[in-house]
Amino acid sequence: MLIPGIIGIVLFIFLIPGFLIIAPNESAVLVLFGAYKGTAKANGFWWVNPFLTKEKISLRARNIDSDPIKVNDKIGNPVMIGVVVVWKVSDTYKAAFEVDNYEQFVDIQSEAAIRKLAGYYPYDNFEDEDAEITLRGGGEEVNELLEKELTERLSIAGIEIMEARINYLAYASEIAGAMLRRQQATAIVAARTKVVEGAVGMVKLALDELKDKDIIELDDERKASMVSNLMVVLCSDEAAQPVLNAGSLY
Repeated sequence: MLIPGIIGIVLFIFLIPGFLIIAPNESAVLVLFGAYKGTAKANGFWWVNPFLTKEKISLRARNIDSDPIKVNDKIGNPVMIGVVVVWKVSDTYKAAFEVDNYEQFVDIQSEAAIRKLAGYYPYDNFEDEDAEITLRGGGEEVNELLEKELTERLSIAGIEIMEARINYLAYASEIAGAMLRRQQATAIVAARTKVVEGAVGMVKLALDELKDKDIIELDDERKASMVSNLMVVLCSDEAAQPVLNAGSLY
């Protein structure tokens, strides 16, 4: 009885390493003495060859919410870009054997893809007026290019990119103030242009109405004075102060 009991205990100890539990969206890469024997993906409690080495690999979707990194855009401006990437392992063999650490590989290649993406487009079209697509205004086109770039880079590791998009974009701190002032100046110039265009139209309308309705005859000097006064009133930032002239126009 003693010998069979000992044999049973030894046999049980020998068989224990072969037991394997596979949870949902989980897999185990099986290797026997250096030779790849397959990947177990079926959920449940299993027993396999005890000599097999088993490496668990999750098949669940994962997120990368990267911290913004400083990169240079197409025209050399330093900008800060952060991305969100949703990915999962689709090929367990590649994830286990083509790269040393597939999780670290995803992080590093994501940063490399961000740097390459920034080199394709300018931040905006203030300095590159011919740019049809910019990082700030490119939207889905820029995100699609980022996703494509990540897919190409991570295919070697058996990684599937489910979604990739920019979630943070700003000028770097050393030029942010200057760029903000430039944007404000551009907005002011654009607003002034609209004001002047409207003022010119209103002055022309006033002169035409006076002429068509024969209200008053104005010579060139009086027209010039009227145009000057109207332009000052219409384009001024401050409210005009009326002045009553009780005498001659001259």
